[in-house]
Amino acid sequence: MQFHHHGYVSGDPRVQDAAGTGMDRPADLPDEMDVLVVGSGPAGMLLAAQMSQFPGVTTRIIERRDGRLVLGQADGIQPRSVETFQAFGFAERIVAEAYNIAWMNFWGPDPENPRNIVRTARTEDYAFKISEFPHLIVNQARVLDYFAEAAAKGPGRIVPDYGIEFVGLTVDEEREHPVEVRVKYVAGERAGEERTVRAKYVVGSDGARSGVREAIGRKHVGQFAAHAWGVMDVLVNTDFPDWRTKCAINSTAGNILHIPREGGYLSRMYIDLGEVAADDDHRVRQTPIDEIIRRANEILHPYSLDVKQVAWHSVYEVGHRVTDKFDDVDPDQSHAPRVFLTGDACHTHSAKAGQGMNVSMQDGFNLGWKLGHVLTGLSPASLLETYSAERQPVAQQLIDFDREWSALMARKPEEISDPQELATFYLGTAEFPSGFMTQYGPSMIVTDAAHQQLAEGFPLGKRFKSVEVVRVCDGNPIHLGHHARADGRWRVYAFADTAAGAFADAQSAGEASVLSDWAAFMASPESPVLRFTPEGADIDAVLDVKVVYQQRHEDVDLTRVPQLFLPKTGPLGLTDWEKVYAAAPSAWTTDDIFEERGLSRDGVVVVVRPDQYVAGVFPLEATDELSAFFARSFLPQRQPATIAG
Repeated sequence: MQFHHHGYVSGDPRVQDAAGTGMDRPADLPDEMDVLVVGSGPAGMLLAAQMSQFPGVTTRIIERRDGRLVLGQADGIQPRSVETFQAFGFAERIVAEAYNIAWMNFWGPDPENPRNIVRTARTEDYAFKISEFPHLIVNQARVLDYFAEAAAKGPGRIVPDYGIEFVGLTVDEEREHPVEVRVKYVAGERAGEERTVRAKYVVGSDGARSGVREAIGRKHVGQFAAHAWGVMDVLVNTDFPDWRTKCAINSTAGNILHIPREGGYLSRMYIDLGEVAADDDHRVRQTPIDEIIRRANEILHPYSLDVKQVAWHSVYEVGHRVTDKFDDVDPDQSHAPRVFLTGDACHTHSAKAGQGMNVSMQDGFNLGWKLGHVLTGLSPASLLETYSAERQPVAQQLIDFDREWSALMARKPEEISDPQELATFYLGTAEFPSGFMTQYGPSMIVTDAAHQQLAEGFPLGKRFKSVEVVRVCDGNPIHLGHHARADGRWRVYAFADTAAGAFADAQSAGEASVLSDWAAFMASPESPVLRFTPEGADIDAVLDVKVVYQQRHEDVDLTRVPQLFLPKTGPLGLTDWEKVYAAAPSAWTTDDIFEERGLSRDGVVVVVRPDQYVAGVFPLEATDELSAFFARSFLPQRQPATIAG
């Protein structure tokens, strides 16, 4: 964490100085605003935390509840989400209180006595093999608390406006604030009062029964499956030996997905309630908790549960639905979108794969920085068209995966020919549920694969997979990707050519090399850095440029590193020493980052979007291509910055 660059900080460095709309934020919902977020679920609260980093944008978030969520339904946190938490500054704290899934065990009927269950497989959790971040279980309410903290402590000082319900909206493109929104106060002294507010953009993060989705005429496409599950969070005494291990249990009496939860005592159980009759008309949802507990004990035989407390329970029918489009623009319309849908408002599915909250948060991450860039004048409004184009295919992939996983989980013993099939599927598909399979196609913010061979380990359109390097200024090994915060900035990583910094041969980082030529261009008036950084802003306010040398950190002479990588920052003009890195062996292998990620030893530039996805790979010599790419993504500033910062 870096701070003090605006002067000495004696308090909590996570509390950023208020700025812009955060300095005199009105307590009441204003008549006009830039962004109105409807709903304070995972997508909405992440979006609020991201928008708090754009204090020049007026953002409000309304929520029908009269206060914070007390008990959330979602609880599975995939490694990609923990990676996102790292960017928002609270990964370490939430990991400390969460349950870490280390193993998943599988149970099936005992061949000698099919009424009993026996353990059939133990599998190490997939997160250990594919990420430095764990697979967690923690209540959704706590996730929302952490994002609420990030939003409230960011420069924009965003806090939810509780007790306000969305009623409807209309869009009039002729107005400066085109979206007219009708809201109703449902709590507090103003309960029952209705009013109209206006916004430039509205985001519907208001759940599966989204009023915003209905208002813009979008439809959930799909249907409920004919299978029901009871779910309960319980405190119990039991003789079941794997009570604190995640388990998939198949028996002649049905199926259970058992997930231990945070705190050491609480567990969640998904209990198979069987096929739902065609004429049931959702009556299965009235199944009493005593019946759900009875079914659980029948499935677990010869083990049993003595339930001491039920913290929460529900019944749901598996549904797989995706909204036909995630914004309000029809194919025959030419204007940029004004209304967006995120989270359950645009995709619903079963809870057993632990995907809902995770995918919803990535919706908010994808959209947040784009709204911030457009509303601050950094990017054209056409950038917002990429939201639905990128996120809708991801939602469809989620539905397809969940449909297969749910079908496997619901099978009867006689339908299972291979007892290891579920375990094999769980491990074989690991990258998808972890959140690492998302890949955005070519667009104005993702290049084609013309130079992919220069950085094979950073696939275009996929999230930037961090690797350990050594920070030259102090010799500390760190994960390169962990230095990138969710502050709305792009990252530009220059991986140096062999000649740059070969100090053992008495050469220097400043002498003739492809990197030094690239750095000279990036410091020139024609560079993307100077063209797209507003006057008066820090030189890295939009494009955060870093360098990774191939040599050991002790062989890099910081006095000879190009000034591009040692910029002056803040009102005091202090040198930022933390943009210069050296390749280092990873903790997992003896290779350095160049070997681990297949990086060209001739040098390569990797560009990463604010939401951590790889946007472009360029040869160091290809400055024209790099400039053309940023020209598509940004609007030139009328009074650009200077390298002096």
